Amino acid sequence: MAELTEFEMGVAVGLLIGEGSFGGDGKQPQVTLRMHVRHEALFQWLMERFPRTKLYGPYHHGGRSYYQWMARGRALVQDVLPLLEDRLTASLDGYASERLDEMVQRYAGFIAREQSRPPSVTTTPAERGDG
Repeated sequence: MAELTEFEMGVAVGLLIGEGSFGGDGKQPQVTLRMHVRHEALFQWLMERFPRTKLYGPYHHGGRSYYQWMARGRALVQDVLPLLEDRLTASLDGYASERLDEMVQRYAGFIAREQSRPPSVTTTPAERGDG
């Protein structure tokens, strides 16, 4: 992952504070962002900065059309969580800070295991010799 500028960090944190959901599936934590398809460029911006995350959609049902971005597993623990833990405080947004803290506490074991793993190295097929 490329190092983010202060501006990019601010946009990402603000977006996740305002629109994000902090939770998990019982096995691992996740941060989810769901917004209307008119925000597609913003989702692409996120994917460029957090390439190990996932973007799903567009979905169309119930009169709604939206994308869903998810940070789980290694992408969450190594890329997104450090950004949030350093910047999302109770003095900035008490509710979002509480939800983040609850997620971190609930999934502390998973997070510790992922933090102890070395960062993954992404290689191209040509670099691996299979391209």
